Amino acid sequence: MNALVATNRNFKLASRLLGLDSKLEKSLLIPFREIKVECTIPKDDGTLASYVGFRVQHDNARGPMKGGIRYHPEVDPDEVNALAQLMTWKTAVANIPYGGAKGGIGCNPSELSLSELERLTRVFTQKIHDLIGTHTDVPAPDMGTGPQTMAWILDEYSKFHGYSPAVVTGKPIDLGGSLGRDAATGRGVLYATEAVLNEYGKSVSGQRFVIQGFGNVGSWAAKLISEKGGKVIAVSDVTGAIKNTNGLDIPSLLNHSKEHKGVKGFRGGDSIDPKSILVEDCDVLVPAALGGVINRENANEIKAKFIIEAANHPTDPEADEILKKKGVVILPDIYANSGGVTVSYFEWVQNIQGFMWDEEKVNNELQKYMTRGFKDVKEMCQTHECDLRMGAFTLAVNRVARATVLRGWEA
Repeated sequence: MNALVATNRNFKLASRLLGLDSKLEKSLLIPFREIKVECTIPKDDGTLASYVGFRVQHDNARGPMKGGIRYHPEVDPDEVNALAQLMTWKTAVANIPYGGAKGGIGCNPSELSLSELERLTRVFTQKIHDLIGTHTDVPAPDMGTGPQTMAWILDEYSKFHGYSPAVVTGKPIDLGGSLGRDAATGRGVLYATEAVLNEYGKSVSGQRFVIQGFGNVGSWAAKLISEKGGKVIAVSDVTGAIKNTNGLDIPSLLNHSKEHKGVKGFRGGDSIDPKSILVEDCDVLVPAALGGVINRENANEIKAKFIIEAANHPTDPEADEILKKKGVVILPDIYANSGGVTVSYFEWVQNIQGFMWDEEKVNNELQKYMTRGFKDVKEMCQTHECDLRMGAFTLAVNRVARATVLRGWEA
């Protein structure tokens, strides 16, 4: 099931639980604005190339819209719509004053030179500069983009609007980026895991973890979990998967992964089939890679007691049902991986105030938001007698619906 269908389904279930009327329900689903622009640039060899850039702005009832910009060859409009909508719910769960957006350019960044990427980013910014802004829509990095991309957007946008560091987040530190942003999603995963384990009278220390995906989120989560005494027994990435039942030496693995561009060939563990990573025997499973990896084919085989969704939409609805019957506790993506957007919010706040925080303050504030977020989700679970996913969705939809009604926008 694709991400849009699943997100719409969760939204509709939440809307029923909350008893929203059908007009309001419909208006919450329709995106505020969809933008599509042609971006033509001269390539390094002098030929011209055209790319399609787009931005879906889903909802701005609670504040400016917020979401990533991805550079990827297959940009599926449905997926972008789903991700924009997911950002609306994610920012509402985190209780930060944003709505959702998502966008990008249909291109293969690995086939473009640095100067071509810069020209493309600047042309894209020229086309959308009057549709984004500090109090309108604040982009961030996503697949195929990073701090340098944000620096180019900031510079190009500032030519039209004056120096505006708060127009994008995920910037380099030297241009107003926040300390702690790099680790934020992984650190949020740790705080979310602590919150849910605490609910069951457990702590991270001594639990056995399996982490699928060893990119930014997975590697930071592994590092922080192992520092707290958690035993990371298996990890995988695109190159392969490794396992050590006594616990992997994460600092050594991080060095190996940096040096060899992946976990494959790490000596401190045995190589296993990456397909089996999700069904390894463990206490806590952390999918931190792609969507749809836990599905009806493998859900029955999963041995973990807790699943922390560090990736977007890793669990299919069919798998959700199977795992619920097995008594597996699933911490949903819209809460579990909201650490990144929360620290993006802190970056935006620091830029607007022109006052930067030290890393300790960033991490302490993040812990406050993640802990309070779990409490809010749990309260909704009790009110509506539902699981954590529906608790998070009802919390989010309720907050956005209330803002919409208070602003007098309901149809």
